[in-house]
Amino acid sequence: MDTKRVLIVMGSRSDLPSMEGCMKQLDDFGVSYTVRVLSAHRTPNAVIELSEQAVENGVQVIIAAAGGAAHLAGVLASSTPLPVIGIPIQTNALGGMDSLLSTVQMPQGVPVATVAIGKAGARNAAILACQMMGLADKDLQQKIVDFKKAQAEKVLADSVVE
Repeated sequence: MDTKRVLIVMGSRSDLPSMEGCMKQLDDFGVSYTVRVLSAHRTPNAVIELSEQAVENGVQVIIAAAGGAAHLAGVLASSTPLPVIGIPIQTNALGGMDSLLSTVQMPQGVPVATVAIGKAGARNAAILACQMMGLADKDLQQKIVDFKKAQAEKVLADSVVE
């Protein structure tokens, strides 16, 4: 059985365009994942069940993306021992600040690692998840080292403006 190492949960299918970079980054690192669309508010029992079963399903990190009253990451974090990374999704009403505050302002004892709002945060969540898993997977850790080196080389190559 192919164990998916990362569980990606989105609060709505409309979050998919923001999350494509996350999935691409995981693909680039060769890390398998499962994607689910569940609402912390409309399907709370399904969210908790998914979170509670994640360890036995071989998941190592959960990435949760939600907008507005973005409680998805917190609900997942409340019911699993796994690290949860929250991605606040940009909203029309408040530009994603509502999502950011809902994701980052967790009570003591229920941590959610929170990244930037939107597409940059989605890619960073994938990188952070791989850094976490890389602590126990030296091959994956080397991919992160190579990625960071290539990123630095690209910036340096583009650093001279003529």
